[in-house]
Amino acid sequence: MVDALEAGPQTFVTVPGDRHSEVGRNLAEPVPKALGMVDLLGLWGNLGVSLLGFTGAIFVLQPNGSGTPELSLAAGLCAIVLGTVLGTVPIALAGIPGTRTGAPAMVLLRGLFGARVSYLPTALNILQCLGWGTFELVTIATAAHTVAPGLPRWGYVLIGGGLTAVLAVRPLGFIRTLRRYVTTAVVLVLGYLLVALLRHPLPSLTHGSWSGFWAATDTVVAAAISFAPLAADYTRHARSERATFVGTVVGYGITQTLCYVIGLLALLTVARTPNDIYGAFIALPAGTIGFAVLAARELDQSFANVYSTAVSTQNLRPLWDRRVLALLVAAVTTAGALVLNVADYENFLVLIGSVFVPMSAVLVVDFFFVSRRGWDLAPTAPARWRMLVPWAAGFVVYQLINPGYVSWWVSPWTHFAHLIGFVPASWMSASILSFATAAAVTLAVGGLAALTGRARPGGDAPAAPVTAAR
Repeated sequence: MVDALEAGPQTFVTVPGDRHSEVGRNLAEPVPKALGMVDLLGLWGNLGVSLLGFTGAIFVLQPNGSGTPELSLAAGLCAIVLGTVLGTVPIALAGIPGTRTGAPAMVLLRGLFGARVSYLPTALNILQCLGWGTFELVTIATAAHTVAPGLPRWGYVLIGGGLTAVLAVRPLGFIRTLRRYVTTAVVLVLGYLLVALLRHPLPSLTHGSWSGFWAATDTVVAAAISFAPLAADYTRHARSERATFVGTVVGYGITQTLCYVIGLLALLTVARTPNDIYGAFIALPAGTIGFAVLAARELDQSFANVYSTAVSTQNLRPLWDRRVLALLVAAVTTAGALVLNVADYENFLVLIGSVFVPMSAVLVVDFFFVSRRGWDLAPTAPARWRMLVPWAAGFVVYQLINPGYVSWWVSPWTHFAHLIGFVPASWMSASILSFATAAAVTLAVGGLAALTGRARPGGDAPAAPVTAAR
């Protein structure tokens, strides 16, 4: 016997939430609207901070690689601010459909591509979340071992994995805890590090180059927009679309900017390589305490990846218990952090992430302008093959400009670019141009479909806007 949820139309019933509400076990249960703007500011404010962001500032300072001329401080700061804004706004826009419909991120792709076609990006998202969850546990263990080397690194992996599992089982409770306690501590630590680093002599604002500015901006954009495929997993519980937009843009924007600025200042003052940054922070007065707070806070990154893996899996199996899924995913990432060499895996994860930059543009433009918020989210939603065209166009643009660092992948794209006579200019940003290309082609495809009477997901007849019963 096939369950109605797996065979018939999907309507997500939303209910008012309170400070005791928690996410349902499966997609058949009501969606509590439990997160206000302050909760979302706390969530995204914490997700905007990452230990990887501090070390990633080297790609802003030297966007063309080690040994190449450094950007000026003015150019680096502009790249950080511009990249954060350009990367954060798409996250917020991708989260609004979740707020409106009550659907998690991968389920929204049923409306964009059709139910069966949505399984492809869902599988890719599960793969990247598993990889980043593993990578974050390694990062947490490395940072904790730096602060307190008495416990072996594998011990911190086990502790981090266990805590991640607990947090992912009660996600809304954890988000409220972030808002109440953790956010204040994180902001204080970031403020302290910023002031401490500004007390050191800095180079002139104009000393250095602007060459590679767009490559540096692209790095910051990519770091932010990587959360777009996860956004609706959390914003589906927001009380309003305004809370989603403001909480995401302001919360994530401020803290990612601070994170990259602190990393950049550290590289220009107390640490000349990314490997020196952790030690440089600890060497500051009270630096050990501050760095310990940041290392513990990194658990929200592993939590987000584990929880979103579980929720993404529910797009494939709507009735599976997300608590059991979260525990299984946490066990897999913990095992991976113990036995895998993830150093070379980061480039592969960045490659997978490039898939979602143009897809986010297709989602946003189609939801707001083409389908006019009229998506079919049923498990039987018909395929919308034409929406693969703008996604593919944006993906090709991204790879032509920046195919990444995985050799077997870079080689064919380099050869293809040579065949068509394309040489990426220094001003080209892979993230920005692929997003813009996908957005423009989505509008074109939508306009063409309208002319042929197929503008709506349901075929010739217009689809009713997706609404969630209250």
